[in-house]
Amino acid sequence: MLTGLCRALARLSPADPSPSEELRRSLGFLDADVSAETVVDAGYGAALVVAAVGVVAAAFVPESLFPAVAVCTLAFALGTAHAVHRGPVVAAAARRTAALGDAPGIVGRAVLRMRITPAAETATAFAARTGRGPLARSLRDHVRAAEGTPRTGLAGFADEWDEWFPALARSTHLLLAAAAAPAGERSRTLDRALTAVLDGTRDRMAAFASDVRAPATALYAFGVLLPLSLVAAVPAASVAGLPVTLPLFAFVYDCLLPVGLLGVSGWLLLRRPVAFPPPVVSRSHPDVPTRRWPPLAAGGGAGVLTAVASVALLPGWTAPVAGVGVGVGVTLVAWYQPIVAVREHVRAVEAGLVDALYLVGRRVAEGAAAESAVARASEEVGGEMGDVLAGATRRQRQLGVGVRESFLGEYGALADVPSPRVRSAAALLALAASEGKPAGSAVVATADHVEELRTVEREARHDLSRVTGTLGHTAALFGPLVAGVTVALAGGIGGTEFGEPALPPAGLGVAVGAYVLLLAAILSALGAGLEAGLDRPLVGYRVGLALCAATPTFLGAFAVARLLV
Repeated sequence: MLTGLCRALARLSPADPSPSEELRRSLGFLDADVSAETVVDAGYGAALVVAAVGVVAAAFVPESLFPAVAVCTLAFALGTAHAVHRGPVVAAAARRTAALGDAPGIVGRAVLRMRITPAAETATAFAARTGRGPLARSLRDHVRAAEGTPRTGLAGFADEWDEWFPALARSTHLLLAAAAAPAGERSRTLDRALTAVLDGTRDRMAAFASDVRAPATALYAFGVLLPLSLVAAVPAASVAGLPVTLPLFAFVYDCLLPVGLLGVSGWLLLRRPVAFPPPVVSRSHPDVPTRRWPPLAAGGGAGVLTAVASVALLPGWTAPVAGVGVGVGVTLVAWYQPIVAVREHVRAVEAGLVDALYLVGRRVAEGAAAESAVARASEEVGGEMGDVLAGATRRQRQLGVGVRESFLGEYGALADVPSPRVRSAAALLALAASEGKPAGSAVVATADHVEELRTVEREARHDLSRVTGTLGHTAALFGPLVAGVTVALAGGIGGTEFGEPALPPAGLGVAVGAYVLLLAAILSALGAGLEAGLDRPLVGYRVGLALCAATPTFLGAFAVARLLV
């Protein structure tokens, strides 16, 4: 759909396109079906459409507002063109950020494979084959390109990603050095390769968490507190002779401020160096319903009931705010909750991965077969991981298959567990089944590597928790609470000290209510993006929860404050 829209807008362009090399590279990374020239033309075409809309709108406004409409139309047209031109660049940057979260995993799998067989070609192919996502695909492309040559593909892979993550390039060069190192030095070099990428990830995330606090505080102050506190000053503005009209107020609060918040949010998200996105869960997963009407029906029903209740208890203008806020919120929560539930199951499985790898690896190193080691570990590891090991053991006995098929086969124990980390560990266990005792120490080392990687992710989330926590609480509670009180104050003060309110209470309430809902959506999406990257199910679920909390908070604060004014 986006491709068709882009080509349609490109036909309207009056300019000769001259795309930048950055745009070409971004479109290539995204595997886009449109050329850079088409995107540039589409930006100019979209600007013409916005300008035409502005010209039409000017015919319906008073003549005194012509200059303001002209300035706004020009600004929006230029902004639209810039947004279309920068869109692929932003999308590519976001995708690279999410991809780099797998850098420690890529290096870790190569290191562990090289501990068994000290060949860079074998280790590189194993790391690429057992990974998912853009980073693994990039490594696979370089491995295929190096087939039939003395090269492994690691050098080209390092050069491609050196601009975005220098620590990954250093780590891959150390892997190549380890392959050529004497046996006594190889283990130390491999440890340095893994440490390089882990320390690089940790340092970049710590620096980002420190740098993002000041912009996030400014966003909180100038994008939330100051605009909401100024609502109560509307009556005084009318007395001072300032031309505060409802259209102008709604334009500022429901258009300019949200656009500004989106711009700042995008800038913050683009500065995030590494993201650790949750596992990808598709609609084909057996625990995710394919029917789409139940979430829509639940959201529609909740929105209607909430709107009716608000009309019965509060002024009529609260109905659209209540209906839209709760309706959209419930729809999003119901739509993405099954995916969230699957991810919670995945996290529960991953929680026991370290113990499982250690127990299996220790027994394999002592000479036990991998199949019997997995069976023994299933009795000792509790929780969801224990169930996975027991399921794999059961399939081995009933179907007569090996370790790989029992875990990773079509009906394997991990068929419905979309965790790249667990599936990579299972691939290593399958390798241990074929390699025997020498692979045991590598499996034990895998347990240490998984624990180190979880520590890095935990530290990254902890460093950002202060910012993301403030954004989440502001979106769901503090912002709507302040907004509800200020709307009640603006109407009450305007009707007592300053005569008639400067703005109709109903119009003011709807305008501020819309701003509250937009604020809840933008801030909760920003918090989710800073925490784990722009993952659609996570963002949708967090936005839904924020809307479900922000709507009753706003209306409840308004109701209580109205009784006190």
